Amino acid sequence: MILIGNAVLSDDIKENFFVCDLEACKGACCVEGDAGAPLEEEETKILEEIYPIVKDYLTEEGRQAIEAQGTWVIDKDGDKGTPTIGDNRECAYALYDERGILKCGIEQAYLDGKISWKKPISCHLYPIRVTKYDEFDALNYDRWHICDPACQLGKSLQVPLYRFLKDALVRKYGEAWYGELVAEIEGY
Repeated sequence: MILIGNAVLSDDIKENFFVCDLEACKGACCVEGDAGAPLEEEETKILEEIYPIVKDYLTEEGRQAIEAQGTWVIDKDGDKGTPTIGDNRECAYALYDERGILKCGIEQAYLDGKISWKKPISCHLYPIRVTKYDEFDALNYDRWHICDPACQLGKSLQVPLYRFLKDALVRKYGEAWYGELVAEIEGY
């Protein structure tokens, strides 16, 4: 285990290699699973605010799901998350590009400069999942067969998971925190 600030990280985060391979997985993390993307409390308010802009980036099915369910939902476990299309199919904010790869409509609006919020932090941090406790966050590597191509690509490129997720980790915990993490793992 690695302890940085109020976060406890599993050793898997330093020991495993990872680089998303969208050509291989087609963005399966946006469709597989039993619920939408986990959301933090403040993210539910952001989704409500940005939806009028983001909806232009979504599929008709995605817009219909959001208009029927809301910009966020409470899932079967009582947690806040993004709505999904149909019976827990893809995230309502997802869209397919011309190559059949799922992309995030929120992120597309961000990349176009229409909004200043990239996407839910749980999506940005994936495959790290954060479990919040009263006094600390537990960060664990969520191993899933759909990410096997990402593990293979990361290993071939020698990119550790914590390096691949640098931007997301900095977004969540800050530059100084990330610097401490790298120093702890790399020994300087």
